[in-house]
This record gives sequence, C-alpha cells and structure tokens, in this order.
Amino acid sequence: LYLTISGIIKFVNNKNNSETTAIQPEQPKDVTINMAVIGDIMCHTTNFYDAYNSETDSYDFSKVFTQIQSYTQNADLSVGNLETTFAGKNIGYTGYPTFNTPEQLAKNLVDLGLDVVSTANNHSLDKRYAGLENTLNELDKVGLSHTGTYRSKEEQDTIVTKNINGINFAFLSFTYGTNGIPVPTGKEYCINLIDEQLILDQISKAKQLNPDVICVSMHWGDEYKLVQNSTQEKLANFLFENGVDIILGSHPHVLEPMEKRTITLADGTTKDGFVIYSLGNFMSGQVIEDTKNSIILQLQITKHANNKITIDSYNYVPIYMLDNGAGSQDRYKILDINSCISNYESGNSEISTELYNTLKSCKNKIDKIMIK
Repeated sequence: LYLTISGIIKFVNNKNNSETTAIQPEQPKDVTINMAVIGDIMCHTTNFYDAYNSETDSYDFSKVFTQIQSYTQNADLSVGNLETTFAGKNIGYTGYPTFNTPEQLAKNLVDLGLDVVSTANNHSLDKRYAGLENTLNELDKVGLSHTGTYRSKEEQDTIVTKNINGINFAFLSFTYGTNGIPVPTGKEYCINLIDEQLILDQISKAKQLNPDVICVSMHWGDEYKLVQNSTQEKLANFLFENGVDIILGSHPHVLEPMEKRTITLADGTTKDGFVIYSLGNFMSGQVIEDTKNSIILQLQITKHANNKITIDSYNYVPIYMLDNGAGSQDRYKILDINSCISNYESGNSEISTELYNTLKSCKNKIDKIMIK
C-alpha cells in the first residue's frame, strides 16, 4: 500500500493483469435521532404511599410507567423535568408544599430511559441547600445527568453535554424563582434563576463546546393556564435570537402550545427552532382540572452532511395519570391514551366505559392545545 495525495492506492494482482483501484474517503452522511421529552416529575404524598412496600420497607415507582415506558426507553435521547428533591430518608419524606421524595425514584427514572433531567424549578430549595446538594448526589449515584442546580461555581460553569449518534447536545436550565425560599448567601451558584445576563453567559459557555443543538429547559409561566403569557413569549424570542435551538417549558402543570419556527440569524442564514411552552405534569398526585392530561413529546432531529441541523418532525403521545383512588393496591398508572381508546373500541380492553369517555375527552383537550 502506498499513501499519495490523491488517496490510498491498492494494488491488486491477478493471474493475467495488474489492476489499480483508488479507495475514496467515506463521504459524510445524514444522521437522524429521535428525542422524547416528558413534563413535570412530581411526587405527592399519595404517590409515594402508593409506591411503598411494607413487607420490604422499600419504594418502587416502576409500576406507574409500564404502559408508556417504551416511548422513553426506545428514544435515542430522553429528557424530563424533575420537580422534587431527594433530600434523604433521615429528614422524612414529604409531599406538597415542600417535596422530599424517596430516592428510589431516581433509579426508576433511569430504568424508564431518561438521560437528562432539569433540576431548576421553584421546588429546588424545598429542603434548603442540603436537600439540593443531596438530590444531585442521588442523581449521580444512578448515573442520571442533571442541569440547573449545582454544588459549586465550577459545576455551574460546566455545561452538560451528550453526544447522541454523532449529534452534540448542550443542556441548560433556568427557573423564575424558588417559592420565596432564599438562595443561600455565598452559594448563588446553586441554582440558575431566569436572568438575561446569566442566560447569555451560560449560552456563551455552551457555544464554546461547539454543540449542534442547544436545548434549554425553562421553568416559567402561570400555573394552570392553558396558554403562554407574554413574558414566556419574550423569553422564547430572546433565547432563539441568542442561539438556542429547543426550548422545553414547565411549571404551569398543564399543557401549553408548541410551535416550530424558522429562525433568521444575524448573518441572514436560517435554522429550525422549537418551543413547547409547557409539557404539563408527567407524574403527580394533582387533581385540578387538566393536570392529569399530558404528552410525551417526540422530536425527530437530523444533522445533515453539511452540519446543518433540522427538526424534521414534532409529534406527541397523549398520556393520562390514572388515579384509582385511596385504598387501591395500584393507585396510580400513566396511561397511553391512544392505545387505551383503540383497545376499547376493538373490544380488547379492560377499562370501563366511564374511563373510556374520560380518555376521549382528555384526548380532545390535548389535541386542541397542541394542534394549531
């Protein structure tokens, strides 16, 4: 073999002749991945009571996810919003208004297929700084990446990245506040609050890593409102203008609209952008109207041979948090609405007519918000 400027020349000798073949360098190819996103992962008292096994004195939330887990497990990248703390059993597990969840949930989320969670939200400091710190320790133990809260300034300055089949993602997260619980003096680094200068600084640090996609989780908006407010819209514009590609909203606990945009950059070129203003609840014990209806967001993202990123499609799986009521052996289960409806209509379902009608109504509500 001889190396020349035109490539590697391979000489092949046959009985009757000598043949020269040039091996061409492999051309870049398009790479497409599927991303799944879930909303608020909460844990009210009723949720962890349901997960408790008195015989083993342990917790297991996995049964809640069995009907929908394939969507997150089979995606190339799965992201969620962790809206509770893992502050430790020694201080007691609690629900609303200051959450402290059995740490087994962290392992169950990894088994669910989650790769990254946002931890910046109004409940991040529910158990003060020690609870925030222990939450991150528990996530590290199970190998679940996290962004938005930190144990040091150095950690805050270190951007979470993932390389998914050759597409490089950077993840950021910000929250409007902490329910009035003060951020500890001298530890302002512990949580990313929504501040334009901080956002710009974090985006700048992300850009230094040359990511293909910058994905930002925003804890914002008005609780229980099915439409975004003007502040959310202004912040979304600000994020897009400064290089963000995907915006994942949370906090309202109900769904809010989503949209794909064409973003015009300063040099006149364009790129795809996507925002969902609120993903609603994924897991919770809330009973307020529309807090049980949610989606698993599905994005298809391609990195083309010329390095351009496109968001090829955005879709969703409608889901519903079933509450069978106090005293039920398996009180909570997240249902795949489309599958349940289809099975009922084909005569292969064990759900009641009442639940079927509820799911039909929920699907209509979800579609009305999501499809514009």
